[in-house]
Amino acid sequence: MNLKMMRYRKSKIVGVTIVATVLLLSSCQSAKKAFDGPNSPTPAKTIITYNSLSGRVGTDGPVLVVKIDDTYQAHPQIGLDEADVVYIEQVEGGLTRLAAVFSSIIPDQIGPVRSARISDIDILAQYGHVAFAYSGAQSKLLPVIHAANVQDLGAQRESSTIYVRDETRYAPVNLVLRADLLMDRLKEESVPIDVSKNMGWNFALAAPLGGNPINSVQLKWPANSYTATWSSTQSRWLLSQNGKADLAADGKQLGPTTLAIQMVSITPSIYHDKFGGVTPFSATIGQGDGFILRDGFSYPGKWSRPSATSGTTWSQIDGSPLPFAPGQIWVALTNTAPVFALPTPAATTSASPTPTK
Repeated sequence: MNLKMMRYRKSKIVGVTIVATVLLLSSCQSAKKAFDGPNSPTPAKTIITYNSLSGRVGTDGPVLVVKIDDTYQAHPQIGLDEADVVYIEQVEGGLTRLAAVFSSIIPDQIGPVRSARISDIDILAQYGHVAFAYSGAQSKLLPVIHAANVQDLGAQRESSTIYVRDETRYAPVNLVLRADLLMDRLKEESVPIDVSKNMGWNFALAAPLGGNPINSVQLKWPANSYTATWSSTQSRWLLSQNGKADLAADGKQLGPTTLAIQMVSITPSIYHDKFGGVTPFSATIGQGDGFILRDGFSYPGKWSRPSATSGTTWSQIDGSPLPFAPGQIWVALTNTAPVFALPTPAATTSASPTPTK
């Protein structure tokens, strides 16, 4: 065999070896893909985020606060079950009105929208520069609202496409906020609205020790009352108002995971309505007593808020932290002591809070 032929056969053998090696590696890669699945890279760890206001799974978004009517004629209220925090405030004649704070979820429609009150200024100051939606206010109060650290979005300043009339309802409880259109417009116009942040209270999945088991609580104002009854199946306090179930427009009974009963001083303000009724002022800056209700238990505690821009912290009587349960929060601003109903003896012996880890 001549030298030329030997070189040809040697190169052919090397070529076949290379091809076989490539095929073997290819088959191994295919087998690995078949074993690991089509997307075999190491999966990234799932990062769960929570809304700072309510502790719900979600993100911190721009804060929208809406004043909502709280009379029987205003029921069922629209979008209220999606709020992160809801404040119950006393207004003229001993009635109540709601200030609903939205961030983790902002529904398309919210209402019925009603007018603002002087107590709102202090309540909202701790949230930062928020979007504030309401249906007007007393003439002396309007410039105070406009000068406050809120984005003044009252109905008197907005179009009828933002505040629409619900034809199935009657004035003055038929004004509904198109929150989707409002927030889209603020975004398009780059209007600065603060996102939700830590408000002073904290959260824990497990209830702390030291709670008193209760079945329900009754809250009273001069011309309104609420009852909150613990539902172990839904893990929240189901609300009734003046003896009737408090329903949202979607048919769901309203009820928070945590009910904060904040005892405050309620005094006459310099403002009054067109009928001469004096507007009460609820003092939410300072400190005082209260109760935190969660997991079927009542915890006596202390609230503290040193300044208008600081958040509201809650602690147990001994000074230890008093965490909220993650989920919607209702804050009842009242100067009347709540009336608790104890559970049955069987329920009492079977229930005990799990210590916070």
